[in-house]
Amino acid sequence: MSDLANKTGVLVMSYGTPESLADVEAYYTHIRRGQPPTPEQLAELTERYEAIVGGVFPLRENTDGQVAGLQDKLETLAPGQYTCFQGLKHARPYIEDGVEEMAKAGIRRAVGIVLAPHYSTMSVGSYIKRAKEKAAELGVEMAFVEQYHLHPKLLQALTERVSNGLASIAQATSPEMPVKVLFSAHSLPERIREMGDPYEKQLLETSAAVAEAAGVTDWQFTWQSAGRTREPWLGPDILDTLAELSEGGVKAVLSAPIGFVSDHLEVLYDLDIEAKAEAAKLGIHLERIAMLNRDPLYMETLAESVVAETGRIGKD
Repeated sequence: MSDLANKTGVLVMSYGTPESLADVEAYYTHIRRGQPPTPEQLAELTERYEAIVGGVFPLRENTDGQVAGLQDKLETLAPGQYTCFQGLKHARPYIEDGVEEMAKAGIRRAVGIVLAPHYSTMSVGSYIKRAKEKAAELGVEMAFVEQYHLHPKLLQALTERVSNGLASIAQATSPEMPVKVLFSAHSLPERIREMGDPYEKQLLETSAAVAEAAGVTDWQFTWQSAGRTREPWLGPDILDTLAELSEGGVKAVLSAPIGFVSDHLEVLYDLDIEAKAEAAKLGIHLERIAMLNRDPLYMETLAESVVAETGRIGKD
């Protein structure tokens, strides 16, 4: 029997990203449910990846680092009790691959957690559904951390970043310059509101908690990175929000993308390139908070959430 058979598996799930520019088409095809992108769509996405530090794929490295960081924290909290596996939504190893790897190692009990603090049936819920189905097929009992958007250590990490961002803007402009803090997250189709989905509410809860802790009174929430489909997506988009703020005389903005936990395309391109260029055109000084990546407080958030959920394995 494997040495891992007596351990609790931890399936760490995230969206996934290509490993290289050569993998972009296959990745995009998977996102589009098997429908290949048009040459124009493929060229646009490839150009975006090339624009962020020359085609480097930071999300892959960041995700690997987060899985390793979680393993380290679990080893500190509960030595010898947990082993982490990775499962991605749109790239290898897929979610099903991660569950299969656990089963092959002899693991029969596991906890799943997504590298996204806020729950939506269309995001975190879809990860959990896939993992549950594969786990049931292979005889692995699983419990899942569905959200951790108000975990004290997550809020502490985000608060520190907002405070540091405000200090950076004050140094770059002037201490007297008013700063609008724009919290943001990946948009989803508007129909989630009709479904009673908690995603939007949880994002506002995190934003309010961080703003209060950082002493921020001038803030609002906006959306970003909406998909290009025929149905309406949650808005306003950050580019539209920047235009509105400019009309209102705002000259300094701190972007706080709290819906994301690492540096990747939606942060490095949509904010650092696209939103920053729009802000510059509008005469707005825009800076962004540092992402969580492998921050110790975020690793502790994940580890403590996993340990807390372990007692629920086999109870659902």
